[in-house]
Amino acid sequence: MGSAQVWIPLLGVAVGGGLSYLAQFTAGRQAGRSEDKRQAAQLAEARRTERLELLREFIALAQEGIRIAEQRKRAPDPLATPAEWLEAARSLIDRLWVCERMIRVLFGDEFFQRAWDYASAVDHVIWEHQLSDEEMWDHLREHQRRFLNAARREVA
Repeated sequence: MGSAQVWIPLLGVAVGGGLSYLAQFTAGRQAGRSEDKRQAAQLAEARRTERLELLREFIALAQEGIRIAEQRKRAPDPLATPAEWLEAARSLIDRLWVCERMIRVLFGDEFFQRAWDYASAVDHVIWEHQLSDEEMWDHLREHQRRFLNAARREVA
């Protein structure tokens, strides 16, 4: 009976140690999964913020392009292009196309196509000085509406 007295406590220690290891192992795995989920959520939120900022910038640049087109139309001689206007228009178009290319990187093809169509329409009204106000808005309206509707679907 002496050897049983030795083995029973050792067996208890082994079972207790095994259960303790199993509990720690399980807790460690769950903590790892929780950390992975937290990091994935953080990354998703950072990407969403980046995409929203890009959309905001694109919309602001498109609006600025429309204002530049209107300035030219309201000039005393729309055919005489002042150097300041030309520089502002070129700078804006460059920034608009860079933003449109970033949309290509961060969004899907269908949404990119809407952005490209809208940027092209803005580009057209900036450089086409012979459009009336009505023609200008007719050219912009549908592209703008399609882009904004697609943007709403993207961020929803």
